[in-house]
Amino acid sequence: MNYKEIYQYSINEKEKFWAEQARQLKWFKEPSNILSKDERGFDRWFADGEMNTCYLCLDHQIEQGRGDQTALIYDSPVTGTVKKYSYYDLRDAVAKLAGGLQSLEVTKGDTVVIYMPVIPEAAIAMLACARIGAIHSVVFGGFAPHELSVRIDDAQPKLIISASYGIEVDKVIPYKQLVDDAIKRSKHKPAYKIFFQRKQDYDVLNGRGELDFSRLLENGAAADCVPLLSTDPLYIIYTSGTTAKPKGVVRDNGGYATALKFSMKSFYNIDPGDVFWAASDIGWTVGHSYMIYGPLLHGCTSIMYEGKPVKTPDAGAYWRVIEQHKVKALFTAPTAIRAIKKEDPKGRLLKQYDLSHFQTLFLAGERCDPPTYHWINDLLQRPIIDHWWQTESGWPMLGIMRGIELLPPKAGSAGLPVCGYDIGIFSEDGTMLDANKEGSVVVQLPMPPGCLPTLWKNDERFRKGYLEKYPGYYLTGDGGHKDNDGYFFIMGRIDDVINVAGHRLSTGEMEELVAMHDVVAECAVVGISDELRGQRPVALVLLKDGAAIEEERLEEELVTLIRERIGPIAYFKNATIVKRLPKTRSGKILRKIICNIADGVEYAIPSTIDDPLILTEISERLKERKIGMAFQ
Repeated sequence: MNYKEIYQYSINEKEKFWAEQARQLKWFKEPSNILSKDERGFDRWFADGEMNTCYLCLDHQIEQGRGDQTALIYDSPVTGTVKKYSYYDLRDAVAKLAGGLQSLEVTKGDTVVIYMPVIPEAAIAMLACARIGAIHSVVFGGFAPHELSVRIDDAQPKLIISASYGIEVDKVIPYKQLVDDAIKRSKHKPAYKIFFQRKQDYDVLNGRGELDFSRLLENGAAADCVPLLSTDPLYIIYTSGTTAKPKGVVRDNGGYATALKFSMKSFYNIDPGDVFWAASDIGWTVGHSYMIYGPLLHGCTSIMYEGKPVKTPDAGAYWRVIEQHKVKALFTAPTAIRAIKKEDPKGRLLKQYDLSHFQTLFLAGERCDPPTYHWINDLLQRPIIDHWWQTESGWPMLGIMRGIELLPPKAGSAGLPVCGYDIGIFSEDGTMLDANKEGSVVVQLPMPPGCLPTLWKNDERFRKGYLEKYPGYYLTGDGGHKDNDGYFFIMGRIDDVINVAGHRLSTGEMEELVAMHDVVAECAVVGISDELRGQRPVALVLLKDGAAIEEERLEEELVTLIRERIGPIAYFKNATIVKRLPKTRSGKILRKIICNIADGVEYAIPSTIDDPLILTEISERLKERKIGMAFQ
């Protein structure tokens, strides 16, 4: 069967299709109830099935004869370390840490926050939680204490697992003081703080409830896998929303495992025993799905890379990893490719490495602009698959299903719908749009297995944010169009969430922080185009009457504030003082037009604007400050 036939089967015979995929897993109790509604009216997959995701990732693989196969390769150019873990090694460490967690009375349904760099102990912590039915919530190690404290208060973990420090190229970031600061800010106080000491006795652990990760693991009695319902939560992962409070996306066990197992072969064309590399942070959905769970569920070797595409040590870093570990496919963000292109525009470093075994480059996290696509396509001479999905979906929604049929990719397009996703483009009033018309990207319900069933302890926000606007459809929050061949083009968010180097960040939250400054009367934070990161935030600020401050000083103070409250990943660099903000007569700030001015994109002056001359003023100010691609 070709892509079109398999795709239509997945849409027209949903339950039959996904029942067949579920049978690829080893269940403790196979599901008979394939698709149902829960008591809240939300769709659930395999509700009566019993299984354990950690068992599928480790114990089952050992039972299949893969015990001595390498499960995980830790490659850390920032520490000069390469370490390999067999399935036996990983299973034994996970079982003992799980036993250590049980000794601290962590049981099924408890939450555990993990705040760690990309090190094997982070994977061991995640899998240990999965083994005993605890719900992990991994928080990106680059987040500042404020962001961590917000997640602690929402998840209310029994304990937090961290490490002594993270490393950004050559800069050491001490985690313990960040964790301590976050807990001071939090209303909820975890009973225990567990730290993995990257250097012996790096941290003094003598505070209340402070424990050493390695000792807890060494002293733990190996724990068995706890049987879980398919619908029991595996983890919570937070994603930026349009308010300051992040959304806790819930991921179930059975549906997620089914979807990931299916995607490893059908989408990424990976077989058991192959080496797959998702160059992501452990704190993002890609890290969860395709650094840890997906490859291990499929019996692959996965790479955990603690480094950057450049400067660790150079722009040949990725090619070195691919050659050294015989990587079959790499999944990374377009930002990484742009960084490599900037440092090595002729691709000379690539010539130093043997990539004969490398087959496919997958890109996601943000739209890959056509110039970057063509550059890397010409350089590698291999299929470049740009695809699109979300934290909410947990696995690909659009792309070229490499394991089914290698249809031709199109530069700038996220591809075709993945099996199980019935995707369309809606107008504002809910009309399904024809080809080449811009609108909101939607997915007809039910969503396939693996997608979020709800938000953590917030069903109402889930219903309002995703399901209410277009009844019977899931609102993705992204805008785009499709062409006459059915290829989709995702053009960006329709809310105030921007994508900075693959990290979804709320400009609304940044506006709240900027507005806290003593001299700021009003502000707008918008995401403008950035050649390397895709987007970056810029603040336009109105001063309070009588307030006096040098623009450079205000900018410096706001940059410091955003770094402290959100973290350097926001890449907030510019704040400029303006006399007025462009608004409609009803008071809505015209953020999209501000972006168009900065990016040099043509725009129509809306009839609802209160004074069109404001746009000229904004343009002149951005030009004066050299902010935006239009004024570089």
